[in-house]
Amino acid sequence: MTLLRDSWLLTAEASMVMAMRMAIFIVWDAKAQKEADLMVAEKIGAALELQFRAMTGGLGTTPYAAMTKSVAHYRRAVTANRKRLSRRTAS
Repeated sequence: MTLLRDSWLLTAEASMVMAMRMAIFIVWDAKAQKEADLMVAEKIGAALELQFRAMTGGLGTTPYAAMTKSVAHYRRAVTANRKRLSRRTAS
């Protein structure tokens, strides 16, 4: 049940981050370019880190463990982005 809940939360929170970023990208300026660059760098970094964990056994030995740890990995990144973007829009 935890994997299902965490996957749902990841989806919901990622949707919020996408909406906040779209609001930034509507007015394309230097801040939007910086956000786009940061977004791409974060996505590449998160994927490479997860790939490294998979190759070194850091995701566990079962498919369920691998999925649980993968979702947790991406949730941490998405939550950090949501908090950062929320502070940006509040100021």
